[in-house]
Amino acid sequence: MSTHAPMIDPFGRAVTYLRVSVTDRCDFRCSYCMSEHMSFLPKADLLTLEELDRLCSAFIRRGVRKLRITGGEPLVRRDIMSLFRGLSRHLDSGALEELTVTTNGSQLTRYARELADCGVRRINVSLDTLDPEKFRAITRWGALDKVLAGIDAARDAGLKVKLNAVALKDFNEDEFVPMIRWAHGNDMDITFIEVMPLGEVEGQRADQYLPLSEVRQRLAQEFSLDESAYRTGGPARYVTARETGGRIGFITPLTHNFCESCNRVRLTCTGTLFMCLGQEDAADLRKPLRASESDEALLAAIDSAIARKPKGHDFVIDRQTRAPAVSRHMSMTGG
Repeated sequence: MSTHAPMIDPFGRAVTYLRVSVTDRCDFRCSYCMSEHMSFLPKADLLTLEELDRLCSAFIRRGVRKLRITGGEPLVRRDIMSLFRGLSRHLDSGALEELTVTTNGSQLTRYARELADCGVRRINVSLDTLDPEKFRAITRWGALDKVLAGIDAARDAGLKVKLNAVALKDFNEDEFVPMIRWAHGNDMDITFIEVMPLGEVEGQRADQYLPLSEVRQRLAQEFSLDESAYRTGGPARYVTARETGGRIGFITPLTHNFCESCNRVRLTCTGTLFMCLGQEDAADLRKPLRASESDEALLAAIDSAIARKPKGHDFVIDRQTRAPAVSRHMSMTGG
C-alpha cells in the first residue's frame, strides 16, 4: 500500500484526485463543449505518453490515489493504451486505488477489454440523449448506435458504466425519466450535469442552461428519491430511486457549487496544471519536467501549485454579455 501523505491545500483539503487530459482532440463536436470548427493544438505541443506517465507518477508520489484519464476524447489519442498499461503498475503496487476514464463511448468496442485488462474497473460515458437524430444534432458528428455498442462492449468486459448527461433546456428535458429507467434497467448509474460556461461556442449557454434543482423536482414526481451517502471521489451528489434501486447523481457547479470538498486538480495534455476548473490560474509543469531527468524540480512545482489552490470557482451564466466565465474550452481541461 502507498505510504505517501496526501497534498493539503491552503483550505485544509487533501488533494488525492488527478484528472489528466491526454488530448484536446475529439471525434465529436458537442455543441455545449466546443465549436464545430475547432482549432486544436499542434501535436508538437503535446506531452508524450512517456511524459504523461512520469507526471502522473509524480502526483502519485505526492499522494494522489485516484487517476482519471480524460480528453477531448482520450481514446482517440494514438497508442493511448500504452499509457494505461504503464500506469497499471501503480494499481499493482497499491500506490493507486483507482485508474479510470471518461469517454464518449465511440472507441469502446475497440478498447473496453484492454482497459479492463489494465485494471480499469469503472468508466464514465457521456450520453445526453437516446434519440439517434438528437444525438447526431448535439454531437454533430456522432452515431448513437456506435456508442450503445461501446457501452455493451464495456459491460461485457466487466466494466462498471456510469452515464453522464448534460441537462440542456428544451433539448433533452423530456428524456430524463426514460433515460433513468433505461440506465437502471441495465445496472448503470446516471449523473446529470449543469452546462458549464467554458469556452466560446456557436450557441448561447444562457439558452441551454437548465438548473438541476428544477430537474430534481420533476424527477421527484416520478420517483421516490432517497438521499445517498455514496461518493465516487468526484463532485456528484447522489440519490437512490426507490422504484428502480439505481442511483441518480447531480453535478451542480452553478446552482450549488461543490468547492468546499474539492479534492481535485486537472492536468492538460501540454503539462499545464489547473488547480480549479473554474479559474484561470495555472502552473506550467512541462518546463520542470523537461528541465531535468530528476523529479526534484517537478515535485517542487507541484507543491507550489497546490499551495495556491483557490477556495472555489466563479462560474456564472452571464445573461447580459453572454460571455463564457472561462475562455478555455472544456476539451482542453477534460471536465
